[in-house]
Amino acid sequence: MSTPTLKLKANAKPRVLSGHPWVFANEVEVLLPADQDGEIVECRDRADRFLGTGIYNSKSQIVWRRFSRERAALNAAYLRGAVERAVARREGAGMSGRNRRLVWSESDDVPGLVVDQFGDTLVVQIQTAAMEKRSVLVGDVLADVLKPAEIIFRNDAPIRRLEGLPLEVHTRSGAAWEPRWVNIDGFEYWLDLSGGQKTGFYLDQRAQHPLVAKYCAGKRVLDAFCNQGPFALHAARAGATKVLGLDSAEDAIAAARRNVERNGVKAEFGVANVFDWLNDASRAGEPLWDVIVLDPPPFAKSKSALEGALRGYKEINLRALQRLAPGGILATYTCSHHMQDAELRGVLAGAAADAKRKVRVLEFCHQPADHPVLVTMMESEYLRGYIVQAE
Repeated sequence: MSTPTLKLKANAKPRVLSGHPWVFANEVEVLLPADQDGEIVECRDRADRFLGTGIYNSKSQIVWRRFSRERAALNAAYLRGAVERAVARREGAGMSGRNRRLVWSESDDVPGLVVDQFGDTLVVQIQTAAMEKRSVLVGDVLADVLKPAEIIFRNDAPIRRLEGLPLEVHTRSGAAWEPRWVNIDGFEYWLDLSGGQKTGFYLDQRAQHPLVAKYCAGKRVLDAFCNQGPFALHAARAGATKVLGLDSAEDAIAAARRNVERNGVKAEFGVANVFDWLNDASRAGEPLWDVIVLDPPPFAKSKSALEGALRGYKEINLRALQRLAPGGILATYTCSHHMQDAELRGVLAGAAADAKRKVRVLEFCHQPADHPVLVTMMESEYLRGYIVQAE
């Protein structure tokens, strides 16, 4: 039986022609019927040239996501090969530990499949209808290739609604996964992999924690948007004289306090809105901070929200610079793929100008190799940052 085919509109200029793996609904001549949702579909350009094999979903604005430039089936053999190649890429990049992202969606040729490893447990996010239809197969392949003690399916990300998928969490075994201590980079964290944020821990910032810590010895350190406190923990162990972590989520602060006690380091944490805390006029007489970390959630969750997000990023960086001691270090990050590097630098430059501070870049920061970037897919590049020094 022949594979169904989508054809691009004659007047469309889709990014897929330049190597991007997505096709949007308004870029094709005719949509396929809904009974093809989650199935394998080929795509051709207006000259009938073959563009690759992908997965289809009429419920999504992204109706087609390429997983191969060849004719291919999304079966056990393909999934096994994709997982083995993804793991080999990490190994080749020196990321061979037991806490890492093993599979990342289009970047690893499996659109909508994300796999994080925490010791002997895998946390899986399925975000496309095609992978949802093959979820049992996905679990079988991961179990066979990686031999984990358990696989947790964290299918509770709101992005699933864009694919018409329900939100739910379960384990492959059917047994409950109880929160426990997990050692990550020399620290023990109390992780709830079934109910914590995202897949339980922000693995993409692991390389940044020791990078910032090297500036913290003998310093006063403010860790804003601290989540479970990894920046604060690393700063404290590096010899910071004072560490304060702030986050608006009470459960995150509770976890951070538990982590500090477990690891025997000194840091304080408080539940606070970071914008309001930095803007509080009553703190005007307090000592300035030597190191400030700004690692906020994505302010720009959509392209339409970017303009407002840029104002938010500028405001928070301005306030941080105003609370930073002369010669102090600011580590500032964004995790929104809608915000490109030039925009982040522009925000930082505007904040520096308004704060009347001369700011020099010490480190250019980026997502690690276990979150690979496709040069033809800007959405695969989302984590950016700078470590700067302000006179």
